Amino acid sequence: MSNGSSLNEFLLLAFADTWDLQLLHFSLFLGIYLAALLGNGLIITAVACDRRLHTPDYFFLLNLSLLDLGSISTIVPKSIANSLWNTRAISYLGCAAQLFFFVFFMCAEYSLLTVMAYDRFVAICKPLHYRTIMGSRACVKMAAAAWASGFLYSLLHTGNTFSIPLCKGNTVDQFFCEIPQILKLSCSDSYLWEVGLLVIGSCLFFGCFIFIVLSYVQIFTAVLRIPSEQGWHKAFSMCLPHLAMVSLFVSTGLFAYLKPPSLSSPALDLVLAVLYSMVPPTLNPLIYSMRNKELKNALRKLIQTVLFQQ
Repeated sequence: MSNGSSLNEFLLLAFADTWDLQLLHFSLFLGIYLAALLGNGLIITAVACDRRLHTPDYFFLLNLSLLDLGSISTIVPKSIANSLWNTRAISYLGCAAQLFFFVFFMCAEYSLLTVMAYDRFVAICKPLHYRTIMGSRACVKMAAAAWASGFLYSLLHTGNTFSIPLCKGNTVDQFFCEIPQILKLSCSDSYLWEVGLLVIGSCLFFGCFIFIVLSYVQIFTAVLRIPSEQGWHKAFSMCLPHLAMVSLFVSTGLFAYLKPPSLSSPALDLVLAVLYSMVPPTLNPLIYSMRNKELKNALRKLIQTVLFQQ
């Protein structure tokens, strides 16, 4: 194989050789996927149907749930199907599409989490100006910017990754098409362009991370000035779910991509990929709804309406 154009398909990592373990993999991934679909689907439906939730923070939460659904739906169904049909193959175009959409949804989600940190900052540190700053048009523009940034970054990565000559086989040591695993198949120095994009992406990542940290430093400083415990509770209820989502998203991603080479192994890489790609989309709905009474009431009303109609 002299270059990527001669590849018709890639072979993804197989979880197990025996049917029993493949069935276990199928059941586990299917359960996680259905939980993510249910949790995010309920949040999207509740926010869309309940007029009391038509506020900036829930608008951003709806977008976050859409991105979570997109990211997990990009990689998990193919892995489930491969396990069920006892195959490892994914087409060349399928691999390119999978990589593009996964990077797109993940980058857009991180951008949206940054926007949500700004929303929390304005709500707590500048409450009198909140409606002016976070108007409907501003919220739509911020969400659109998050989606657009993910699209452009993913477009650059995908185009550059699959323009690199690949001559080291077609076996991808991961259960989905991941950029580092594709780059391992390269046999030329042109992958340095992709490394450059990764460096730029890392700088943007840490820039957003610093912005989130500084926002929360000012938020907690403002919260400590609130005299009443009720005010403290309300402020922390607004911030803790978002902070938990950011921590989960960032910690799993950082450990997966910045771990020391000495710790790298196929088994560990596989576990980390599952953690950063599947756990956040599944747990985000649970994290955000645990301390949110308005969302709990909307979900309860939605479920009661569905059961009553049946």
